[in-house]
Amino acid sequence: MALPRILLIDDNQTRAQQLEAVFQFMGYGIEVAGSTDYIAFFSGETDRLCGVFVGEGIEKQATVLSDIVGRAAKIPVVLIINKGTLLHVSTAIAHSVFKVLEWPTTHAVLKPILDKLAAPAKQLTLTVRQGTDRRSSALERLKGKSQAMVDIRKLIDQVAESDATVLILGESGTGKEVVARALHDSSFRKDRPFVPINCGAIPGELLESELFGHEKGAFTGALSARQGRFEMAEGGTLFLDEIGDMPLAMQVKLLRVLQERTFERVGSNKTLHCDVRIIAATHRSLEHEIKENRFREDLFYRLNVFPIEIPALKDRAEDIPLLVTDLIARMEASNRGSVRLTNAALAVLMQHEWPGNVRELANLIERLAIINPKGLVEAADLPEKFQQYAVSEPLDNVIELLSEQIVDDIDAADTGAYNKPVQACQVIGPSDDSSNASAQLPEWGMDLKEYLNVLEIDLIRQALTESNGVVAHAAKRLNMRRTTLVEKLRKYDLQR
Repeated sequence: MALPRILLIDDNQTRAQQLEAVFQFMGYGIEVAGSTDYIAFFSGETDRLCGVFVGEGIEKQATVLSDIVGRAAKIPVVLIINKGTLLHVSTAIAHSVFKVLEWPTTHAVLKPILDKLAAPAKQLTLTVRQGTDRRSSALERLKGKSQAMVDIRKLIDQVAESDATVLILGESGTGKEVVARALHDSSFRKDRPFVPINCGAIPGELLESELFGHEKGAFTGALSARQGRFEMAEGGTLFLDEIGDMPLAMQVKLLRVLQERTFERVGSNKTLHCDVRIIAATHRSLEHEIKENRFREDLFYRLNVFPIEIPALKDRAEDIPLLVTDLIARMEASNRGSVRLTNAALAVLMQHEWPGNVRELANLIERLAIINPKGLVEAADLPEKFQQYAVSEPLDNVIELLSEQIVDDIDAADTGAYNKPVQACQVIGPSDDSSNASAQLPEWGMDLKEYLNVLEIDLIRQALTESNGVVAHAAKRLNMRRTTLVEKLRKYDLQR
C-alpha cells in the first residue's frame, strides 16, 4: 500500500530537512517545495496528498498561505511557526488553516495531527474545516440593527433570486465576502459551489490561469491540465474579490466572459461555455480608478448592475455591542476562549474610528479573550489607543436614570424660571423613614440639575470619608462601579 504523502512548503532549509527526516521516520512520504515553486505540485494529482505543511517566514506569507489554502481545497493545511510566536499569528490566518503547529515539536504532539491527516477522506471532510466554513451561517453573520444593515439585508433579498451581477463596495474589513456568501446562500444557486478568488493576491501573469485554467504544457510548470475558477464555479457563484486590483490586460478578458459567457483555457483554442453568477467587490473607488486609466469604464458598467455599499464600522457604531456579542459567541462555540466587556468598555469601543472595521474589532476581542480569559474587561483594561476616549458613565441605579431623564426634560424646556439659588426640598410626612414621605418643590421652583449635582457631591464625600479615602470601598457603598466613581471624581474635581 502506498505511503500517505505530505507536501512541505518551506523556505527555511534547516527546518525543512529536519521535518523531512521526522515525517519519513514516522512512515510518511514527503515532497518538499519552496514558496516560489509550490504551484507545480498542485497542477498534478493532489488526491494522494493527505496534508500540506507550510513553514512561516516565507515572503508575502499571508498571500501565499491564502493561495495554498485555496489550491489545496479539501486537503488540510498546517502552518508551522517557531515556538513562542503563537500570539503573533493573525486571527484570519489561524482560522484559514487546519492546525497551527509550533516547531520544534514532540512526537506526542505531532502524531495525533498526522493520524487525523491520514484518516479516510470522508472523515477528513467532516473534520478539516469544522468551525471555519462560514457558508451555512453567512446570513446570520450579517449582524446589526442599524438602518444601513437593515437596508443591506433588504437589498440581498431583492437581488438574490435574479442572476444580476452584483458589485459590493466598502472599506477593507467591512465584511464584503460575508455579504457575497449571504447573497449566494439566498439564491437558487445555493446548492452549487461558491468560489472566491482575490484578484489582488495573485500575480497578473498567473491570474489568467487561475480564472480560466490551462492545458498541459501551456507554460513552464504546467505539468497537467487544470480547471480554472470559472469551471470550478459552474452552476454556482464566482466571487471576484478586490476586482479593482485586476490588471488591465485581464480586465479585457473578463469583460468578454461577462458579455459572451464563453472563455478558453490558457494554451487551448477550445471555447468553453459557463453558467456562473458574478459577484465582485472592491475597497477602491472605481470611478476614480477609471479617471486614472487603471480600470476600464465598460467593465465597470458590466459589474455595476446592482451595487451594494457596506458602511464603515464607525458609521454604524450602534451595531458594535451586537457584533461583540456575536464574536464572543462564535469564539465560545469553537472553544477559543471567552470574555465579557462592561458597558463602559463597550461605550469606549463605540467611540473608536475602527480603520480596520469589523476585522479589527474581531482581532481585538480575540486578544482580550487571551489576556483576560473568561474575565470582565473594564474600560481601563482596553489597549492604550482606547484610553484617549472618555468613559460614558453607565446608569448605576434607578435614581440616576430618573435624574438624567428629568434634567434632560428641563434642559429641553425654557428654564429661565428656575435660575434661583439652590434650595433644599422639604420632606412632608411622618418624621420616621416611612414609605409615605415625599419631597416638596419650593414655591419659587428650583434648579433641579444643580440640586442633584450638589446632592451627589455631598454623598460622594461622605462615602469617601467613611471609607478612609479608598475609592473601591466608597464605590461599593454607593453601589456603583469603581471606574464610574473615578470619572465622577474627575467631573467634580474632588480629592480622594
